[in-house]
Amino acid sequence: MRGDFMEIRQMENFIVVCEELHFTRAADKIGISQPTLSQQIRALEDELGVPLFDRVGKKIVMTQAGTLFLEHCVQMVRHLQNTQDALAEFRNDQRGKLVIGVLPSDLDYRLTPLLVNFHAHFPKVKLKVVSSIYVLNQVLDNEVDIGIELTSISDDRLVRIPLCSEEYVLVVSENHAWAERNEIGIKELRDIQTVMFPEGFTGRELVDGYCRKYGFTLNTIMETSSATSIISLVKANVGGTVLPYPLIKAMNEPTLRIIRITDDAPYRHFEIIHRSDRYLTQSAKAFIEKTIDYFNQGYVEGE
Repeated sequence: MRGDFMEIRQMENFIVVCEELHFTRAADKIGISQPTLSQQIRALEDELGVPLFDRVGKKIVMTQAGTLFLEHCVQMVRHLQNTQDALAEFRNDQRGKLVIGVLPSDLDYRLTPLLVNFHAHFPKVKLKVVSSIYVLNQVLDNEVDIGIELTSISDDRLVRIPLCSEEYVLVVSENHAWAERNEIGIKELRDIQTVMFPEGFTGRELVDGYCRKYGFTLNTIMETSSATSIISLVKANVGGTVLPYPLIKAMNEPTLRIIRITDDAPYRHFEIIHRSDRYLTQSAKAFIEKTIDYFNQGYVEGE
């Protein structure tokens, strides 16, 4: 084949000529003039390098090359229509893929009801949830479509929608010496052994920053990147931990005891983020709306 490949309109017009075997009738059916249609077919034959029709007076018959080309034209036009239908379904949120970045602990304990609800409304959208402590970078690098992240410094590349603010509390086992306490002052955190996320984790850095304001650091005797492991260690009375109250509430662990920090408790501020230049499908917009509602509901219930 020589030159640029023909346009889809040329193939569609060729199919009509094959159906009619008459240029004038085909031109009327397409809605163009007969000379224009004849010129298109000649250009198509020149591009393909073979005759598609034998012209016998006013009649035309398909050549062998024309018959072969018709077969492939019908397939290509059908594939194009299938693609257009699939894209229409995508636009109408019948299918597609949505990648969400979230913090590990919240994926483990808090977001399952949100994901179930979204799937019920958009069952053909493939939802991929990525657990990471680098959600912000993943959004900026286009590795995820939407991120649920702690509030950080402003960035013009991002659209940021506040979700909620969550109070950190001390969590201990029912067998811990402080299990009967309802509240403590933040400075008392220096007097308890803790099990925490490793340094560098956003939540850990937030709590450490609050403690440094009061001139001390946590007495952390064990670190693990798994929220499940932290809770297991706390339940085994290895030490206490400092985590957001709604997260602990979602765990529904009857053997845990929550102790509120009364003076200047640490807070984390959640937001949902996406790149400002990223096209959001209706399903992505719906996910954002459902996330806002979900966190707002959880925050009110946690009050």
